[in-house]
Amino acid sequence: MPDHILHKPGPLSDDEFAVIKDHPVRGEAMLSAAVGGRAELAVILHHHERFDGGGYPHGLRGKDIPAEARIAAVADVYDALRSARAYREAWTSRAAQEHIEAGAGSHFDPDVVAAFRQVVDRWEAQFAADNVPYAAFRTAA
Repeated sequence: MPDHILHKPGPLSDDEFAVIKDHPVRGEAMLSAAVGGRAELAVILHHHERFDGGGYPHGLRGKDIPAEARIAAVADVYDALRSARAYREAWTSRAAQEHIEAGAGSHFDPDVVAAFRQVVDRWEAQFAADNVPYAAFRTAA
């Protein structure tokens, strides 16, 4: 993914978003020889599919999306929201959790969201950047 797109401080153009949407296909092709497992390749290829069929690259829907990719989709979005980006500050844990909850049944598998609810507080307590004592993970106050 080109840095100028990944770290762009404003909205993406249609052409830039097309590059973003192609990254799962490129990633799977690039890693298919190195990654031996079907599950790993399914996550790489399908982590941007949406439960309602509106995702990419193939527009898969519901249980047609491999389970590993449905799990990774929740983790990927939550991690992205909790991380600062060039175009926005990191979201609070509560706001990110509410976003995940709101996407149950449309963006995310409701069963995966239910499992996420059971582990997110423990994950936050152990691993969230708010709790990691490394200065590199903190945004300037």
